[in-house]
Amino acid sequence: MPIPSILKSTVVALAIASTGSLFAQGTPINAAAFDALVAQGPVADAATIASSTWATKIKQGGTLRLGGTQTSNLFSLLNEKDGKARGFDAGVAQLLTRYILGDGGKVQFTQVNSSTREQVLINNQVDMVLATYSITPARAEKISFAGPYYTSQAGVLVKSNNNTINSTNDLAGKKVATQAGSTGPAILAQVAPKATVQEFQTHQEALDGLRQGRVDAYVTDHTLLLNALSLGTGDAKLAGAPFGAQDPYGIGLPKGSDGVAFINGFLKKIQADGTWAKLWTISIGQRTGSTAVPTPPALP
Repeated sequence: MPIPSILKSTVVALAIASTGSLFAQGTPINAAAFDALVAQGPVADAATIASSTWATKIKQGGTLRLGGTQTSNLFSLLNEKDGKARGFDAGVAQLLTRYILGDGGKVQFTQVNSSTREQVLINNQVDMVLATYSITPARAEKISFAGPYYTSQAGVLVKSNNNTINSTNDLAGKKVATQAGSTGPAILAQVAPKATVQEFQTHQEALDGLRQGRVDAYVTDHTLLLNALSLGTGDAKLAGAPFGAQDPYGIGLPKGSDGVAFINGFLKKIQADGTWAKLWTISIGQRTGSTAVPTPPALP
């Protein structure tokens, strides 16, 4: 069976990471290229905006209220010097903001984590949540999802000097971290039922638990683990290849919102014109040694 392109890029990054010498650890994002890409993004015409009550409300309000994160090196990291967030998620959010408002900077930001993402939508605190947000049936009962705009799998991270855990097969009897409110607990229940699972509120807390030796491994989305490795600390490594079902990332919206169709139309547009591929290359590819641009996920 041919390896899907999203897996090809992951395998390339994994292989390079294992050698240590060629992995582009700690490579900062090309801010100028990122900002230029957002500034050149498409802008919706009046008829397209008028076709969606969700988009019309944002247009009339003059800002897009975004629930997200700003601590993910590859997906959305705040540059404290210029006050701008950059990365793959940040780029999609800013391109969508430009598509609606003509300016990618017109964002009102609210910090979320894996335990608060649905609630901020239900409480009408944000217009959308874009934060490496896996689409699941349980979440879809409470909110609606546009996308997927990206897919990943699960992975195992261990300390660099750990030679006893080489895959999920070695997690039995081990203390394993994952994020509360994420898909991690369900994945561990399936692939490592004999592991002792410890749930942390944030990705950073789970990483700290691993580095401090309070847990033996950390299981979460493989892309988030690539993100941790891209920081270049050198004290962690991936244990085995990514595993499990493809994990689709969606854009969370209020339940029943017609923003789903509007955003999916936008995503199809940036896939077709090459913007998606350019954003992936700038945000992830150039910074993790991955040269094979993945195929964007199919959209409904």
